[in-house]
Amino acid sequence: MPIQIQPFFEPVTGTISYVLADPASRDAAIIDPVLDYDPASGRTRTAAADAILACVRSQGLTVQWILETHAHADHLSAAAYLRQQTGGRVAIGASIRQVQGVFKTLYNLEPDFPADGSQFDHLFADGDTFRIGALTATAMFVPGHTPADMAYRVEDAVFTGDTLFMPDLGTARTDFPGGDARTLYRSIRRILALPDATRLFACHDYPPDTRPAAWESSVAAQKAHNIHVRDGISEDAFVALRQARDATLSAPALILPALQVNIRAGRLPPVEENGVSYLKIPVNALP
Repeated sequence: MPIQIQPFFEPVTGTISYVLADPASRDAAIIDPVLDYDPASGRTRTAAADAILACVRSQGLTVQWILETHAHADHLSAAAYLRQQTGGRVAIGASIRQVQGVFKTLYNLEPDFPADGSQFDHLFADGDTFRIGALTATAMFVPGHTPADMAYRVEDAVFTGDTLFMPDLGTARTDFPGGDARTLYRSIRRILALPDATRLFACHDYPPDTRPAAWESSVAAQKAHNIHVRDGISEDAFVALRQARDATLSAPALILPALQVNIRAGRLPPVEENGVSYLKIPVNALP
């Protein structure tokens, strides 16, 4: 039986989360879940994550893994909430340590905050394999958008995170700390070296008015049509294009709230003496 892939599109942040299941064992993984956050009120909600939970429970799935492709800058992660609800192990790439080190300094986090990845249940290295029921999954290190991006390959499907968008939108930005356009190009070419029929599932879509939201493409479609990195676009041309475009982009609306939560595997900062958890906003600290 083919693997089961259920997408969940969260329109406020343009994020697509996934439930991936082995139909034989009913074991499953959740990929890139969203915690709803209202920056005006500082309130979090679990509506997006609860939709995932409803799917898991209605289908009788056992969540083994909650997989993060990277520390997202555009939404808060619901990994900690879903871990509490399902018992799944939260995992990310081992290079999250580098990202934690950068943002521990930026936020001036508590001295005992460990920048060692220990907030996560498991850290993947490139090429690590793991099981989702009877399915074999492989972690692929695909840095460039950030220094810690991972993609996850399961049979004929690859969950690319922010590395690749739909072909008409192109690729992820590379102007975050540790990002690099040349590295991103090489990571993408590694994905595009997979068989043409390989299905690619994006973590974000920002659809133009001419089409609805979409998230599934293929290696063949990306090679033929991606506006930034299709076949025939050289590494140097991509770097020039990507850097020029990045120079025009504003910071993501939720980057400062999101990263201090996401480097904690979706946990809010520690509660202070008055019983309240606070998100810190560094002033004039980002470029």
